[in-house]
Amino acid sequence: MPFIRRLAIIGVGLIGGSLARILREKGEVGEIVGIGRGEANLRTAVDIGVIDRYSLDPESGVEGADMVFLATPVCSIAGLAARIASHLSAGCVVTDGGSVKGEIVAACEGLMPAGAHFVGGHPIAGTEHTGVEASFATLYQGKRCIITPTERTDPQALAKVVRMWEIAGSEVVLMDVEKHDRVVAAISHLPHMVAYSLVNAVEGYDRFDENILRYSAGGFRDFTRIASSDPVMWRDIAVMNREAVLEMMDYFTAHFSRLRALVAEQEGTGLEAFFAGAKRSRDAIL
Repeated sequence: MPFIRRLAIIGVGLIGGSLARILREKGEVGEIVGIGRGEANLRTAVDIGVIDRYSLDPESGVEGADMVFLATPVCSIAGLAARIASHLSAGCVVTDGGSVKGEIVAACEGLMPAGAHFVGGHPIAGTEHTGVEASFATLYQGKRCIITPTERTDPQALAKVVRMWEIAGSEVVLMDVEKHDRVVAAISHLPHMVAYSLVNAVEGYDRFDENILRYSAGGFRDFTRIASSDPVMWRDIAVMNREAVLEMMDYFTAHFSRLRALVAEQEGTGLEAFFAGAKRSRDAIL
């Protein structure tokens, strides 16, 4: 018998589709029901074998599922949990892939009916591409997945979500929700804010009567790859994790201002030390 009898995925794109692919490949899921608003994407998901069937109605789509994965923009997750709550079967576990946890976990835990359980999660994986056709079975292989249990979390539900991500190939880390939101603001949200800002700054540079982005080479393209990510998703993340994102933006601004001062003062020794410190830290994570 498969580990998950019926998996309902709300949001069958890169994240949801990749989870479906690996669980099916490992033989650990019986039936996969895709749920969403874009019927063309859901039909494609059926055609390429990512899901077995689909529903445009979240309430009916989750009926009979023993695992529900919410893989939609973060601002929509609590609303979806509220919609499906009364249609969840006893023993059903609901989890999510949102990169903000504080507000989501607090809201969703209180929405679960008796016998159903919510466990917050965040797989630290992704690409700049979207849609089910961008999904692939090895997306989570060797990546970390942060799970954010609270004092209200059911131990069996937690164990099931942990096991699901281990099957997907992830290293599971348990973390407090507040720590999670601060950590990802630093290692994920801030880099996206910087990448978007850099592209806009260079695109808007008007010293010459042409768009100089066309001269961009590997360094610029590699650094700004994530600026091709879904703007709606990142709008929601910036709004929902506002406090932590602002803290990290201010912290980054302080470091950038220090660098600017070194350049302005032609402080060669200071510049070399600034760059060398960053290189050591960057090399250490490779």
